[in-house]
Amino acid sequence: MPSDNSNNTLINQARCRHASRLPEYRSPFGSRPTDSYSDIFIDVDSGAKDVVFCYTYGLYSFSYHEEPMYRVASSNRYYINLMMPHETGILFYWFKYTVTDDKGNDCVLFYTAKADSSDGEGMICSNPPRVGADEDKFPYAFQITVYNKDFRTPDQMKGAMIYQIFPDRFSRDKDFTYDRLRQTSPKPERIYHEDWLEDVDIYGKPETGYLACDFYGGSLRGIAEKLEYIKSLGVDIIYLNPIFEARSSHRYDTADYMTVDPVLGGTQAFMELVTKAEQTGIKLILDGVFSHTGADSLYFNKFDRFEENGAYGAYRDGKESRYRSWYNLYRDKDGKICYDSWWGFPDLPNVNENDLSYRNFIFGKDGVVDTWISRGASGIRLDVSDELPDSFIRQMRATIKDKTGGQGMLVGEVWEDASNKCSYGSYRDFLLGNTHDSVMGYTFRAVILDFMCGYIDAAVANSRLEGFRERYPAESYYCIMNLVSSHDVPRIMTMLSKPEDTSDREVQRDFAVDPSDYDRCEALSRMCFGFQIAYVGASCIYYGDEVLMQGYKDPFNRRTYPWNHLSERQRQNLAFVRRIARLRIDNSCLRTGFYKTLYAEGNLFAFERSLKDGCDYFGKPGKGASHIVYIMNRSDKPAYVSVTEDFNGTSVELLDRKTARPPLTNRLIFGGIENGILNIGLGSYSLGFVIY
Repeated sequence: MPSDNSNNTLINQARCRHASRLPEYRSPFGSRPTDSYSDIFIDVDSGAKDVVFCYTYGLYSFSYHEEPMYRVASSNRYYINLMMPHETGILFYWFKYTVTDDKGNDCVLFYTAKADSSDGEGMICSNPPRVGADEDKFPYAFQITVYNKDFRTPDQMKGAMIYQIFPDRFSRDKDFTYDRLRQTSPKPERIYHEDWLEDVDIYGKPETGYLACDFYGGSLRGIAEKLEYIKSLGVDIIYLNPIFEARSSHRYDTADYMTVDPVLGGTQAFMELVTKAEQTGIKLILDGVFSHTGADSLYFNKFDRFEENGAYGAYRDGKESRYRSWYNLYRDKDGKICYDSWWGFPDLPNVNENDLSYRNFIFGKDGVVDTWISRGASGIRLDVSDELPDSFIRQMRATIKDKTGGQGMLVGEVWEDASNKCSYGSYRDFLLGNTHDSVMGYTFRAVILDFMCGYIDAAVANSRLEGFRERYPAESYYCIMNLVSSHDVPRIMTMLSKPEDTSDREVQRDFAVDPSDYDRCEALSRMCFGFQIAYVGASCIYYGDEVLMQGYKDPFNRRTYPWNHLSERQRQNLAFVRRIARLRIDNSCLRTGFYKTLYAEGNLFAFERSLKDGCDYFGKPGKGASHIVYIMNRSDKPAYVSVTEDFNGTSVELLDRKTARPPLTNRLIFGGIENGILNIGLGSYSLGFVIY
């Protein structure tokens, strides 16, 4: 065998190419349905021999295989027509071939995937990829996500506009009184804010410490009274953070799954909101927390606040409780009662999701899903999906679809690439058509923030986004909840100012965008929103982002919406958001149209959304423009581009500043192509839409 040095020389000299996103190397593009086929090609150096296609497929376990590839005529191109598995799963592949060094020694090389490559090109390695769930996955394998051929997601979620609301902090209703707030659900650990604009609590009461138990009195009736405002943002769907009765203001510590928290107005207020939302053309998605409950709950009842005997009391007193089997309680060596809890938080005892009585409670007749779908919810967002068994999520999806004629929505909280997510020692069944319709777009947020903050350039941003588009089934990708802020992460304005990471809540509370940097952060925030509106997927606005609210980590990202206290800058940004949102309402191509990157280099990113023969990606007739090009310039220096349409399609080219037209001063550009070409001058930190 050759030495390590000669091996490295061979790797450098052995030319080879496979680009998974180009049709000449893999067709069709992206993920594939079960029982379908893919044509896969590779070009190798003339000296290569014994070219082999290596693959493994499965989900919880994998089957490894090697097949010889067919040479195309007398070229150096090799080909295989691969049938996808009959079962859903992930198919990883790479290539193996042999080359001979100048001393006549044979060397086996592998062509594997590479991170951040522009068209999905790979690289030559001396070792094969690692794909085990618990392995360090380098080198990387190419991936084909094999999804259920019958997988369909609700049309109402594809390309939707979503508005996320943290209920306690959005709006009080017109009949609000401070006395009523204090008396509705009094608990000794709670803090009640009389002043809507008072900052969030970070200390709690002296006897308890911080428990996230401060309340402002935002309510479901308050949301109902603001539906016209929400609709003016182009919103189709409202995603509500938890509304079920709970001790805390975030309500991820569910106390009673069947009841809306009285502080929010109770179950009757939800029914009223559903009716008014339907009249406005808006659907509601509820936040469901099923991996754990609250310790202060009807089911666990650690503090004996509920009449029925809960699991904790039953274990403590040696009595019976119908909830006892839901939890794992035990005594330590000193006799102290212990129990499994979410990430070690004693206020959040874990439930056993495989317990059949618990599943019956969630999925059975008159169970949690049945009850809330019957009351008018159009779907559920699953909290911490990766901490729920796949079988639980599959049953959740089946139950929702059965109750809604297939139109109910199920969205999962997954922060990483959901197409190959691993947790608890296994790949997860997240995007194969069996569980979620789609997931929250935290991957989208990561890419956009990295680009806007200058950590990566447009080429890398495009490569990462194209990687997700390649690996996610289109049915899911057009529903992904693309966001830049949420209740779990700092707000976009705060992040664009690049704050230093700190766990000191007093420092977080006092942090604000420096006035000298405000213009830049505002402009970049607008670019993020423009990107959301134009890109593939459902665009999710976190309440208050439309008026440039700031806020570091929880709880400062959960401050109250500043009704009647908007500055002129905030009102201007609100008008901007409404204007941009109108584009998505009026033009189907921005919701469910085809996608193509036109330019992604340095600070400039441009892509096109389009209809073909008047129809969208899913073959349904569209309305509005047949093509819209979105362009943005992240730099503080102007950029000049030409947008050209001819028989080859649309193209974007960076122009020489000396020969280009003067830059336009407005940051929002609506252009129309005339005579096949349009020159655009993009000012610093600016964006534009070309519509034709």
